[in-house]
Amino acid sequence: MAHDLIQKLREACGEDNVVTHADQLRTYESDGLLRYRVTPRAVVLPGSAREVQAVLRACHEAEVPWVARGSGTGLSGGALPVEEGVVISVNRMNRVLEVDLPNQRMVVEPGVTNLDVSKAAGPTHFYPPDPSSQIVCSIGGNVAENAGGAHCFKYGFTTNYVTGLELVLPDGELIELGGKELDRPGYDLLGAFVGSEGTLGIATKITVRIVPVPEAVRTLVAFFDHTSNAGRVVSDIVAAGIVPGAIEMMDSLAIEAAEGATHAGYPSDAGAALVVELDGSEAECEHRFQEVEKLCEDNGATSIRVAQDEAERQLIWKARKAAFAAMGRVSTHYYVQDGVIPRTRLPEVLERIEELSKEYGMPVANVFHAGDGNLHPLVCYDGHTEGQAERAEELSGKILTACVDAGGSITGEHGVGYDKKRYMPRMFEEADFDAFQRLRCAFDPAGMANPGKVMPTPRLCGEVPGPYRQHPLEAAGIAERF
Repeated sequence: MAHDLIQKLREACGEDNVVTHADQLRTYESDGLLRYRVTPRAVVLPGSAREVQAVLRACHEAEVPWVARGSGTGLSGGALPVEEGVVISVNRMNRVLEVDLPNQRMVVEPGVTNLDVSKAAGPTHFYPPDPSSQIVCSIGGNVAENAGGAHCFKYGFTTNYVTGLELVLPDGELIELGGKELDRPGYDLLGAFVGSEGTLGIATKITVRIVPVPEAVRTLVAFFDHTSNAGRVVSDIVAAGIVPGAIEMMDSLAIEAAEGATHAGYPSDAGAALVVELDGSEAECEHRFQEVEKLCEDNGATSIRVAQDEAERQLIWKARKAAFAAMGRVSTHYYVQDGVIPRTRLPEVLERIEELSKEYGMPVANVFHAGDGNLHPLVCYDGHTEGQAERAEELSGKILTACVDAGGSITGEHGVGYDKKRYMPRMFEEADFDAFQRLRCAFDPAGMANPGKVMPTPRLCGEVPGPYRQHPLEAAGIAERF
């Protein structure tokens, strides 16, 4: 069966687009979360929707599970392969198919990078969701995880910008959800697919909404002795009715790492950095920007740096967007987490994170989208020391628990994936999981699409008609029958 499947994959996509060599397969063993690694049976790189259909039909007939993959920058293990399964990488599907500026729409394939969408729309328009990995992360992955980014406080997440999808269901059927209109009548299956983490099918064409570039953009970074001061500024800005394009915060450890990598001019002794960006009309930006500066001063800002031109604005943002990658300068290994809390609970949750950091003896750097309470704590540890990785994972879980206890969520934009599915029962009851499963089974009754992700206990879609037959996922220990 394995040989027959590989042959069908090669017939569908070409010899050069099917990877089976053990050394080459190691490239696909994990996504951006390196804690977990699984070697797949094969990796196939289709170049069109028709090839995706052929691949999924072959997997469906062979009863072989599969995992869709974009650029592999995900941080929740969402693209972690299934052992003996197939990874379907859509990176070759990287064409911008249509740019419709008058109607503010663009149609792209899933392998197009986030930044290239804005470049194709420019200079008059842009695509607002902008994850820190936007230079390399793909739109297909953004759709799967419902990615956000620095500007999501004002502009919203991926789900607010996807209006249509062409997708291939797990049995190979090609369907369309939505279109160019903003809200097509009927059930919101489009909204169900965005953020479904590859468990419902593979998007092969994505219609997104783009927006006009604002008349003016004003950016500052304010420095404080402590994150609590910066947190009060965030609350004061929102309370004043100011809606910045972005409000981002970094603590001292994150500043140390980012400054070492970018030399952006962030002071090494700062306890916190707060990046605030306003956009809109020139008059509104000027008036509101003065208010923001005053709020920073009133809350004890030790210094305020205002971007004088686009080059300086980009330098300020370079430090913030480099924070994750730059952590390698201060720690050999780190565990990136993603939780959400109400803005008003920020001081107490940061205090709890500090307590946990001391308890476990592991530094935690905090980088977050402060405007919408989306925290990205980075737990630093030495992976060469036995037991440290497990302790870092345990500490990371307690941080998520603190977020939920504060009225928040276990994820804001990285998804649940493999890493955080164990924490789902902290937010949902059994009846919720039953509802999730019914939706999943409607798209994927055979249970072959990214199995073992999102749901805390992998489930099958019920009994197979006729005499009992063991499902391949049961045999592999991936799922159990309910």
